[in-house]
Amino acid sequence: MSPSLATVSQDSCPDFTVLPTVPTNVIFTGVAGTGKTHQLQQLQRLYDETLPDTGAQVAAAELQNYNWRDVICAVLLSEDRTMSVPEMIRHPLIQAKILANGRTDNVSQTLWVQLNTHAHPESKTVQYAQRSANYYFDKNTDSTWYLLEEVKAMLADSLTPLLALQASLAQKSPINSTQKIVRTSFVSFHQAYGYEEFVEGIRPAVGGQGQMSYQIQPGAFLRLCQRAMQDPEHRYAMLIDEINRANVARVFGELMSLIEPSKRAGQADAMQVTLAYSNKVFSVPSNVDIYATMNVQDHSLLALDTAFRRRFHFIDCPPKPELLPVLSIIVGDRDEDGNAKAVETIELGRILAGLNLRLCQVLGQDSQLGHAYFMGVTDLAQLQQVLVQQIVPQLAQATGSQVETLRYLFNDSQASPEQQFIQASPSQSLSDRHAAHSNATVTSAGLSPPMGAMGMRAGFWLNPDFINLSGLFRTALPYQRLYP
Repeated sequence: MSPSLATVSQDSCPDFTVLPTVPTNVIFTGVAGTGKTHQLQQLQRLYDETLPDTGAQVAAAELQNYNWRDVICAVLLSEDRTMSVPEMIRHPLIQAKILANGRTDNVSQTLWVQLNTHAHPESKTVQYAQRSANYYFDKNTDSTWYLLEEVKAMLADSLTPLLALQASLAQKSPINSTQKIVRTSFVSFHQAYGYEEFVEGIRPAVGGQGQMSYQIQPGAFLRLCQRAMQDPEHRYAMLIDEINRANVARVFGELMSLIEPSKRAGQADAMQVTLAYSNKVFSVPSNVDIYATMNVQDHSLLALDTAFRRRFHFIDCPPKPELLPVLSIIVGDRDEDGNAKAVETIELGRILAGLNLRLCQVLGQDSQLGHAYFMGVTDLAQLQQVLVQQIVPQLAQATGSQVETLRYLFNDSQASPEQQFIQASPSQSLSDRHAAHSNATVTSAGLSPPMGAMGMRAGFWLNPDFINLSGLFRTALPYQRLYP
């Protein structure tokens, strides 16, 4: 892999540009907004393949990801009628699968075995003894086959790419030359995510007459592994966002040992287990890699145990102030030619660096802000909006709304009242103070609202000029005070 896992430093978040050649398990860690999920998206683009060549090559490459049972299901689902085995063999999708596999012999026997193996256990017309626990088909007395009603909805979802390919073949239209060959599976863990969604589980299905049945269905990881087994020449990736939001021991179950690189299929210490629901013997393929993200900032999330951590490389993704732009703002009126009389600059990277420096001093490294908060900021109004609506509430929560701590973070302690972001008592805006000095009537509307008005219980106030983007907050000076 470039960069190699062996050479990646713990304080850098590298860009992966080359697929690994050995089983790889990586967790990207860091505070919120440091590009961890972006790393997964980059990896997804790296593993998924875009073929710029002919439709036949696209079809052949895509069909390598599916077994004969899936192809038969797609044919019967798209045709939505009963079909004999000879009819199926003439179907464009079956023909494409034959070409993809590079074999033309015993196709009829292959289809016959698949249909009988996955026939309904209570079928009156199928006498095949070695049936699978997962059933999809049944046969009429005239030897035509059909798809069971209770599996159609599930198959329409799981076979979407295959059905799209079948539609292109049926219309004899050219397949998009940039069609993507998907070799990744992206999931987001959450508190309710479990073994049934990730590995396998029993799920209900409603038939055409409203009858309820239950079938053992593979989860996201098992489906990816099944595709990888059928395509050993390519690498596949399981991408997991927020891995510590779920109970990983429960999610991975007996696969906890199998994901270790040295325990993969084909390795010297290869292991296999019997799956809990289907009782099938299973081993994780060596061409499947696992990448995940982990938020170290949210202490409500579950910690990863030592046994699980040992199976992964951890790569820290720190904030990157150097990625942020410099804002140029016009101060004062323009001259008679329309040119700005004065232009001031605000370096967003230095604002982030200053806030994070003081956060580390007060609350520790895991309290830092990520650069993503400021990535979309292009002008002063957007900067003010990010600070008021995102940064201040997060820092208020992190500090327990302690006024003096917040004032230190915003470098307000030695600043004049007009420049302060955070205030311990309500104050008036600069324009209202001028009105008060002129004995004009000033109402309570000129006072800054407490943070409690923004959905938080807090005993501090924001400078009304900061909220209204008025006074000195229309210049660069207050924001430059946030620099280190």
